[in-house]
Amino acid sequence: MNWTRLLPVVVLALGLSWAGAVAAVLPPEKAAQSPAEEWLALVDAGKYTESWEQMAPHFRKTVGRRKWRTEIEKIRKPLGKLTERKLKSAEYSKELPGAPEGEYVVLIYETAFEHKPAAEEKVTLILGQDLIWRVAGYAVK
Repeated sequence: MNWTRLLPVVVLALGLSWAGAVAAVLPPEKAAQSPAEEWLALVDAGKYTESWEQMAPHFRKTVGRRKWRTEIEKIRKPLGKLTERKLKSAEYSKELPGAPEGEYVVLIYETAFEHKPAAEEKVTLILGQDLIWRVAGYAVK
């Protein structure tokens, strides 16, 4: 047996089982926080295409890559650079108005941007069948 070819498969399987174990052990509000902040880092860096690729499949089917890029640029460009972000609240729910069935966590961040020092970001995540939390919605007030 060629272990060199088998090693990446084993590493992937262990990684997926670890992600599932973390999702099962941590409360949903905590388990969703890290994926949300990793996703926000992509948006903060202007990596809008990559942020779209990391979003939940239902969102990607509803909002195409080009439309997402246009909309997120309209939202984020006028704000300027991120200066501070602090988690304000996290709420778990099994249903959200207008959203498909699933398990959701809505995270609210108190955020400061270069041109808007008092903003609030809302990041909505959904738990996938693979037990991975993915962003399904984003808004800034």
